[in-house]
Amino acid sequence: MARRVSWFAWFWYVLGALYFIIPLWGTFVFSLQKERGTFSLAAYQSAFADPKFAETFLYSNVMAVLTIIFSLLLVVPTAYWVHLRVPRMRPVVEFITLMPFVIPAIVLVFGLIKTFSRPLTILGVTVLPPLTNSSLSTDFLLVAGYVVLSLPYMYRAVDNGLRAMDVGTLTEAAQSLGAGWGTILWRIILPNLRSALLSGALLTFAIVVGELTIATFLGRPAFGPYLALIGNHKVYEPAALAIVSFGLTWLAMGIIDRVTRGQGGTTTGAH
Repeated sequence: MARRVSWFAWFWYVLGALYFIIPLWGTFVFSLQKERGTFSLAAYQSAFADPKFAETFLYSNVMAVLTIIFSLLLVVPTAYWVHLRVPRMRPVVEFITLMPFVIPAIVLVFGLIKTFSRPLTILGVTVLPPLTNSSLSTDFLLVAGYVVLSLPYMYRAVDNGLRAMDVGTLTEAAQSLGAGWGTILWRIILPNLRSALLSGALLTFAIVVGELTIATFLGRPAFGPYLALIGNHKVYEPAALAIVSFGLTWLAMGIIDRVTRGQGGTTTGAH
């Protein structure tokens, strides 16, 4: 009976793998057919030769790093405080972090533009100038939008990491040794969240690099709009860039697996 269940599980596992691998393989084969009658890397060479590729891809990577940093600064202290002091508020916080799944990105970006394209005033006093009048402020607005989009993934990664440790015991032990809140977060909580933070960072990176809607309407030179633009004029280069994006994602997953291997006992050692 156990053997029959094992074969049944392997059947669905292989079926699921083929569901993802076959389209990817078809895209890869198609990207090699730019020169008729032969397989070649001409599409990859053409894509890499375009200076806009490096420019947009580097820009999206910088935005991804900034998004990860600001997401961690927002999510880690919030999730830690909810677990430690106000566990009854966890359903409310989880509901708030799920809102990006309900609100489409097109609605989010129009809300950002409508709100921050003019001065923000309180009681007749300007507290915030327009954020769409310069490249720097628009980049800040773009990162803010990306933080909202990545919030469900980052929060759940951090929340799962906190659930895997005894936050109360670790905090009490650190406070008994004279540690302040900053020290507790930096030297106790974050090291134990290494795997969770890397997982959340990977998901955030993938979201930002491939994002199209917010970057397009804010007029920023990101990789997503560039990929959509060349898709309107070229045939094989978008397929090649899609394969490159998949390759970079798998590379990041490999790095995460390598870094986090053997980290399962970190929390236990911290007790």
